[in-house]
Amino acid sequence: MLAPAPRPVSGLSVRASRAVFSPWSRLSLLLVLLASAAVAVVLYEPQRLLSEGLPQVSGVAAIVLFAVGYGVCTAAFVPRPILNLAAGALFGTQAGLPAAVAGTVLGAGIAFTLGRLLGQEALRPLLRGRWLRAADGQLSRHGFRSMLAIRLFPGVPFAAANYCAAISRMGYAPFLLATALGSIPNTAAYVVAGSRAGSPTSPEFLIAMGFIVLTGLAAAVVAWRRRHRLPGTP
Repeated sequence: MLAPAPRPVSGLSVRASRAVFSPWSRLSLLLVLLASAAVAVVLYEPQRLLSEGLPQVSGVAAIVLFAVGYGVCTAAFVPRPILNLAAGALFGTQAGLPAAVAGTVLGAGIAFTLGRLLGQEALRPLLRGRWLRAADGQLSRHGFRSMLAIRLFPGVPFAAANYCAAISRMGYAPFLLATALGSIPNTAAYVVAGSRAGSPTSPEFLIAMGFIVLTGLAAAVVAWRRRHRLPGTP
């Protein structure tokens, strides 16, 4: 008669798997990934490769590769304005705008997925501050409308908005749709500015820069007024 398998080994493996896949372990992995991405951006400057063009690639393939690289770079904290200007300089307005918007949605989706899978379960219990609870409630209850406003009036950093949305209970569909629609105006302005950078006195360039300045001021005004409507604000 065969002896039963020893249970302590099985129990140890179960405890080890629970520790590896615990919320705090996954959050630690997310922090390591984000730190590694930030270091990679500082060391290798992938945005410089995008601004200088993709060697030996042209046409539709170049646009697709740019959009993919754009998405990865934004998830690694490369500022979107730099990439939007590069899209306009490399492809012009007609091709640069779709490439930049596609890259924006891809980068937002990557960050949202990482935050949702690796950070949400550990961070949600920590949402105790008034500002954090207010932001979480707004994104959870009015996800599409809130994210659309954030994208239309760029005041919150792109990566921060992505990870805040991931920690909330906002769904994928409203997040990605609001990102796609809300990012078009500001992205278009930067793409036009990039395509006309060689003619800084042209009407197109001046209009694009004026739009960027106005949206920035509008975002500051909206943020200043909204702070008086948060719960518990004196």
